[in-house]
Amino acid sequence: MKTNQKMATVQPFPRERLLMADGGFLGLQKHTVHGLVEFDITRARELILEHRKKTGEALSFSAFFLACLGKAIDANKQVHAYRNWRNQLYIFDEVDVNMLFEVEVDGEKTIRPHILRGVNKMDVQAIQSEMDAFQKQHQGSEESQFINWFVRLPQFIRRLFLRFLFKSPQALKKYYGTVLVTSVGMFGSGTGWGIPVPNHSLQITLGGMGDKPGVVNRRIEVRKYLSVTISFDHDVVDGAPVARFMQRLKKLVENGYGLSD
Repeated sequence: MKTNQKMATVQPFPRERLLMADGGFLGLQKHTVHGLVEFDITRARELILEHRKKTGEALSFSAFFLACLGKAIDANKQVHAYRNWRNQLYIFDEVDVNMLFEVEVDGEKTIRPHILRGVNKMDVQAIQSEMDAFQKQHQGSEESQFINWFVRLPQFIRRLFLRFLFKSPQALKKYYGTVLVTSVGMFGSGTGWGIPVPNHSLQITLGGMGDKPGVVNRRIEVRKYLSVTISFDHDVVDGAPVARFMQRLKKLVENGYGLSD
């Protein structure tokens, strides 16, 4: 039966998504292990609110989490190591976090990455300042200019470049950072984990937040929990160092590291 009713809207495929497709293609070739954990973020959220009331300064949970992440990796640097084509491991001193931000380009919402350099040497306020600056001036950033050029290349050239990049740790640090952080729970509510297809040796995926019963001083209380997926390349790092890193990160987040005197 024929009908003139419009069944779909056809739009051009966003060029920026080509970078995601290329990254996912290469990520499927890694031997990735995912750890699904929950962090009690009740105290951290209270401290962030108290800080705003006292100082008038708004700190995001993302900036706080990155400060904790940098500190945790600083004590377990092997979790963001990379192997080169000569089977050597590069263990970087600086933690360069590639984080995905939602920004507006030509009136449309899109995702753009930004690399925050040396977050293990920054406090929460410094990280927040850099995040705010990027979201205001993202179109002139080095990452945006690179993406605008890169996604116009033919697919085989893009993927060849990425293969080379992930065999050259120094180049990877420059163009991709050493750790990737993404969030799938910022636009909704309730707990839940995201399972990524990562390229980095270490990727953190922030899932949903939700209220659940927890034990505090041997009493049951309603607490706020964050679902976190910690994904690591098992070819590069064993589970034991990652477990130590995970416990360190959990302790920093739950104690509200960097948010109070």
